[in-house]
Amino acid sequence: MNTGNMNIARYLHTASVLTNGKILVAGGSGGSTLASAELYDPSTELWTLTGNMTNARFGHRATVLTNGQVLVMAGSNGSPMKSAELYNPLNGIWTATGDLNSARYQHTASRLANGKILVTGGWNIVSLASAELYDSSTGIWTFTGNMNTGRYRHTASVLTNGKVLVTGGYNSGHLMSTELYDPSTGVWTLISNMNYVRSDHTASLLTNGNVLVTGGLGGNLKSAELYNPSTGKWNITTAMNYARREHAEAVLNNGKVLITGGVGLSSAELYDQSIEVWDAIGNMSNSRYGHTTTVLTSGNVLVVGTSASKSTELYLP
Repeated sequence: MNTGNMNIARYLHTASVLTNGKILVAGGSGGSTLASAELYDPSTELWTLTGNMTNARFGHRATVLTNGQVLVMAGSNGSPMKSAELYNPLNGIWTATGDLNSARYQHTASRLANGKILVTGGWNIVSLASAELYDSSTGIWTFTGNMNTGRYRHTASVLTNGKVLVTGGYNSGHLMSTELYDPSTGVWTLISNMNYVRSDHTASLLTNGNVLVTGGLGGNLKSAELYNPSTGKWNITTAMNYARREHAEAVLNNGKVLITGGVGLSSAELYDQSIEVWDAIGNMSNSRYGHTTTVLTSGNVLVVGTSASKSTELYLP
């Protein structure tokens, strides 16, 4: 279902659900690196421009803090960046906060149970193994333990036990290695490898606590596998209907996983974790990659962006 167009075409942006239910989309690439940001109002299906970021960036990450502000960090404007900034939903203004210790893009960012933000890996001339933590009470970044393997274009998932699972990515080749971060010790531990190497894949935390990994470059692009935290093992599950990379995922309120697009694709499909089956569903109006999928408070899913397009659409489960 089509919804209102954005004001500016973009991809490789971020999309964040604000506490008021609106969606903040920031930065990205649209022929040039963008500093612009805009808000989507689900009640009117309209987009309005809000304050510009201090720095244009793409390949960055955004996380909603416990105080409702949005932290945007690092990315690229032609070279890797270390700057970070905060968006205040109350006035639409961006303000600078502490710089990261290492410039990076195509990294990950995860909000931990203690409210701190964990950033892992990314690229800056080489694949980075470093990780750092942001404390919103001080605005300061501090290094924590390094990963065992430098990586970018990887994923990070906060498990129900509070640990962080990092999967795959790229480092002189596509990776199948995975590792766990323990916030209580700051230590990374290598665990069982995935069954396939992959980068530009997706990882979804399921309602049963398992993590579903799909597609990506380097291996079987249709493949999907499950990580079980209770056993520490990876098991192959049913393959997707379509080979995908640079696709997007969203866990719906009913527990199913929606996978959309990927390079050259408009197709979408749903994974039912109870029977481990994929169902192809109606195609999107546009092929999309480097896009975002965001679950709204209504349960509908907002799909935003792709190269040179302002179009957005809604999936109604």
